Amino acid sequence: MPKMKLGARSILVMAWVCSWACSFAMASVTYDHKAIIINGQRRILLSGSIHYPRSTPEMWPDLIQKAKYGGLDVIQTYVFWNGHEPSPGQYYFEGRYDLVKFIKLVQQAGLYVHLRIGPFVCAEWNFGGFPVWLKYVPGIEFRTDNGPFMAKMQGFTQMIVNKMKAENLFQPQGGPIIMSQIENEYGPVEWEIGNPGKVYTAWAAKMAVGLNTGVPWIMCKQDDAPDPIINTCNAFYCENFVPNQYYKPKMFTELWSGWYTPFGGAVAYRPVEDVAFAVTTFIQNGGSFVNYYMYHGGTNFGTTAGRFVTTSYDYDAPIDEYGLAREPKYTHLKYLHSAIKKCEPALISVDPTVTTLGSNQEAHVFSSSSGVCAAFLANYDTKWPVSVTYQGTQYDLPPWSISILPDCKTEVFNTAKVIVPSFHARMTPVTSFSWQSYVEATPNADDANTFSSIGLYEQLNVTWDTTDYLWYMTDVIIDANEGFLKSGNNPVLTVMSAGHALHVFINGQEAGNGVYGSLNNPQLTYSQGVKLWAGVNKISLLSVAVGLPNVGTHFETWNEGVLGPVKLSGLNQGTRDLTWQKWTYKIGMNGEKLNLGTLSGSNSVEWAAGASLSKKQPLTWYKTTFNAPAGNDPLALDMNTMGKGQVWVNGQSIGRHWPANKASGNCGQCSYTGWFTETKCLTNCGQASQRWYHIPRSWVYPTGNYLVVFEEWGGDPTGISLITRTV
Repeated sequence: MPKMKLGARSILVMAWVCSWACSFAMASVTYDHKAIIINGQRRILLSGSIHYPRSTPEMWPDLIQKAKYGGLDVIQTYVFWNGHEPSPGQYYFEGRYDLVKFIKLVQQAGLYVHLRIGPFVCAEWNFGGFPVWLKYVPGIEFRTDNGPFMAKMQGFTQMIVNKMKAENLFQPQGGPIIMSQIENEYGPVEWEIGNPGKVYTAWAAKMAVGLNTGVPWIMCKQDDAPDPIINTCNAFYCENFVPNQYYKPKMFTELWSGWYTPFGGAVAYRPVEDVAFAVTTFIQNGGSFVNYYMYHGGTNFGTTAGRFVTTSYDYDAPIDEYGLAREPKYTHLKYLHSAIKKCEPALISVDPTVTTLGSNQEAHVFSSSSGVCAAFLANYDTKWPVSVTYQGTQYDLPPWSISILPDCKTEVFNTAKVIVPSFHARMTPVTSFSWQSYVEATPNADDANTFSSIGLYEQLNVTWDTTDYLWYMTDVIIDANEGFLKSGNNPVLTVMSAGHALHVFINGQEAGNGVYGSLNNPQLTYSQGVKLWAGVNKISLLSVAVGLPNVGTHFETWNEGVLGPVKLSGLNQGTRDLTWQKWTYKIGMNGEKLNLGTLSGSNSVEWAAGASLSKKQPLTWYKTTFNAPAGNDPLALDMNTMGKGQVWVNGQSIGRHWPANKASGNCGQCSYTGWFTETKCLTNCGQASQRWYHIPRSWVYPTGNYLVVFEEWGGDPTGISLITRTV
């Protein structure tokens, strides 16, 4: 009997091993002309971008479930090199950067993952996802045929792939990752730099394929992607996109659901009728993979935003920055996804037959020999609705719309017929604050942690992006015989800066702030009369970065900070050039070094309150405490009475605030019909580009929360309030 039991157990174990091995062997991802093929089955895949560090681990399960309920099959995310390798060889995969946890949550929800390793990501993310230390690798040039860069890129890519393999996360291992991406939108750069770009493209493709992930690799906006890499499309519309080989599927890796907001820019929105139209035109033309960029945009916490990009990365996505469904966009697209899935048997079987139904109307019909049939009836007219007849039945098509007939008979969805009510989120004040203030003094050349040199230094070379702030200080000696001392015609100080913002102090007194560049023109010039006295005058320039560039050819060579010339005109001698005299530098603000953003650091200075509270004064720190409102509604800060600076809650950086930078643009009426661009549909003109700043619920306690604001320009903190967001 014992031997018989042992034998039976062995047979069971062998059967289980065989079953596991067989299922492992059967797990595969390939592709053909029609679609991505998962485990031998062609699939029409609907995907959405959710970037794990732009939300919190506590938000991830709900975001993923909303994506699944909204009809998605795939979650797409970049991998953020500068978050995972903040210093060479030192890796970080915790908190918001716990990539493995995020992917496993997607798997638990029964969805797939498209992992865009890059490692260049653009994404309106600081330095395009590259760590700043990469810029200082000897001999490096980014994204070209350059040995030092390719060695570092390969090292990071291989590390990520090995980490995914170790966790069994690729689909042939039983995991959810069905595709990976190498590089990102490199085609335009390759075109600009020529042969070194072509060599780099071929190398990157070969390197990626050689990592043997068992899943396809893609390159987006890369028409010459070498086999077996799939080239894909990113745009507002991609219906006319054709892969570079017939045997590759037609894929839309970034359908832009809205647009990002730069400080100083209006907030873009994309009508859901047009988003649905873009999806459907792609599908009816043989597309088999569509990804919404973004499905949830989230928040650029801390200093993760790219140059001049707002802290909010809402993107007018179907799930808003706070994790709430944006209606009618979310549900209308859910209905679209359901209609497309009903067409899937026909879509994966044959290519469409296109027939004309009118001057601006077409039918795209997928009819297979097995009897399955799906039809898409399109009206491209931007002004007029039409009635068309298809197979003896009349169908009413609004302008710029497509009707979907999964059985070639019954209309189940039209892209422009929105039956979902609109819900505008309410921002309800729930708490005001009792503030204390601390005004930071301008530094002196003999302060601790300063250093001096002849001439002007580029800012990033000094700070390495450890802070937004760099002080430039110098002395100007004015002779008692200067004519302006008697005439009162103050000399003019002119400062030319590579960006991004500048504060000027003369002898410790503010002599001009609010001088700043923009996304399209980060450089700035300060030119203003300044009050000087006979003898030694202290000139202090506070240069402020607003994120690092995230896109552009060789953006690692771009500069920031006061590079000059710096000149003083209106003197007896005419103009004095200060550029090449002795300058003293100080990195960051004292409050940063003292960790005033944390409760423990707050005791290191004396704070004022009540009648002594500082208002509308530059370089002021404010602190307060608050209790969280009951419930689970998302939280935000209304910062509309403030100027520019940064915010911390319980030591966590919410991000940069800049409500004083008002939005410019044309915010007139917007129709969903016709081709969409990022400037077509705008809101918030004349108002703050960003007024409300998201506080994740998981960052607050029921009571005793510590809130700190650093205000550069000068604002009124008594106007700040805690907000709940509801729909």
